[in-house]
Amino acid sequence: MRGAMHARWAACAVAVALAATACGSGDSGSSDAGAVLSASWGDPQKPLEPANTNEVQGGKVLDMIFRGLKRYDPETGEAKDMLAEKIETSDSQTFTITIKDGWTFSDGEKVTARSFVDAWNYGASLKNNQRNSYFFRYIEGYDKVHPEDGGKQSADTLSGLEVVDDRTFTVELTQKFSSFPDTLGYNAFAPLPRAFFDDHDAWVKKPIGNGPYLVDSYTRGSQMALRTWADYPGPDTARNGGVDLKVYTDNNTAYTDLMAGNLDLVDDVPAAQLKNVRNDLGDRYLNSPAGILQTLAFPYYDDAWNKPGAEKVRKGLSMAIDRKQITDTIFHRTRTPATDWTSPVLGEDGGFRDGLCGESCAYKPDKAKKLIEEGGGLPGGRVTITFNADTGSHREWVNAVCNSINNALDDERACTANPVGTFADFRNRITGHKMSGPFRAGWQMDYPLIQNFLQPLYYTNASSNDGKWSDKEFDGLVDRANQETDTAKAVALFQQAQEVVRDHMAAIPLWYQNGSAGWSERLSAVKLNPFSVPVYEQIKVS
Repeated sequence: MRGAMHARWAACAVAVALAATACGSGDSGSSDAGAVLSASWGDPQKPLEPANTNEVQGGKVLDMIFRGLKRYDPETGEAKDMLAEKIETSDSQTFTITIKDGWTFSDGEKVTARSFVDAWNYGASLKNNQRNSYFFRYIEGYDKVHPEDGGKQSADTLSGLEVVDDRTFTVELTQKFSSFPDTLGYNAFAPLPRAFFDDHDAWVKKPIGNGPYLVDSYTRGSQMALRTWADYPGPDTARNGGVDLKVYTDNNTAYTDLMAGNLDLVDDVPAAQLKNVRNDLGDRYLNSPAGILQTLAFPYYDDAWNKPGAEKVRKGLSMAIDRKQITDTIFHRTRTPATDWTSPVLGEDGGFRDGLCGESCAYKPDKAKKLIEEGGGLPGGRVTITFNADTGSHREWVNAVCNSINNALDDERACTANPVGTFADFRNRITGHKMSGPFRAGWQMDYPLIQNFLQPLYYTNASSNDGKWSDKEFDGLVDRANQETDTAKAVALFQQAQEVVRDHMAAIPLWYQNGSAGWSERLSAVKLNPFSVPVYEQIKVS
């Protein structure tokens, strides 16, 4: 998902008082399925439309209120059937999808094949301006409903989608895409009820989905209250009464509230607390590998980063960053210096290439300085790294990155940090193409495929290609990989595409990130999925 990286939960005594069940302690040792837990959160950038949300804060909520054709296993990340009874194809280009009977939306409407087809047509349409429209580009007719040149669309629906009956629809792609079924757990492919189309404004204020939780209320800047849907028809019913997602603009404050007993769950332990967290929480602290990569992206719409020689400047900046020192001192070894543009959670068979970046990701200050000089120097004589200051301990590591660059270049003014107050404002600046220098652009996988670490970020005009990088060789390799029916051959082609990213230093990989969480004594059965998101429905409150 999610075009910028992520942060997490918990709270109670910050802005709005919670109900007694949310923060009061119940009978010790007993689990109350009606008890509500509190978790820290940040306001999403966009309304919670499935095809319009590609960042983590909104994605967390969509994961709770929707279920799609597939769901990624919270233990392994494997794409498993959820609403899909079967997905059949003989050529990896035309798919027949049959959905399970008995599923409804929370307003009682039955989930049918039409629920998916209408949702996908809406998401793909240019006039609806959905951030995730790109995910439908392989479906036949996308060029008519969403012309890439921005011209007027000549059709309102995708010709490659056809409803056969209430439980069956077909999908025709423009080319072979053997991994297409595995992408269908992503929220952009969620079904939508008629209420979404009949009274869109009302739906946006209080979304109706088909997942284990309902949106009870939302006050921007304060809290979103979700409650368990008693009639949820799925197998993964919630073990609690709901979740109050409370908005924090500083994860240190969230951690303080957790320690004070005013918060139940924080899923992004701040860097400043990592040295204390084991003593503070004991076995109520979790740190586990996740499909997350932190990077620095560049605004290629700014000629300063797209001119001849800029490639050397980007590589020089990468070599000026002492990743090991930063991950050791700032993050207390809960991050691992990155050596490619994917994640170790994929494994070698899945496309992870340890060491692919080579010396360009090694700390070599002398060579860094030389490369930057050969590339014409830093644009304007200095760089400014922009980041959101409300989550993720970004202030600490961005300052450390700038210090490393300044030391390598023997210039204390070579790099400065530029904080933006909130994640939503930060994302608005990015999507508005208002960046003039490198910016924080971490990535949390949407699904565990190498394709997801590369195509959404670096393919020309892709949904999360925020810097607008473009390379024909890269695009061609991705197209060939998607058409390859042999998994091993497809992975090899994606790895070749990643080499193009490396050779141009399209973005600077910094470190692979573990997921982390800390929780109160009221909670049990807390775990993080491979995307580093808490498995909310499994959490018990006592």
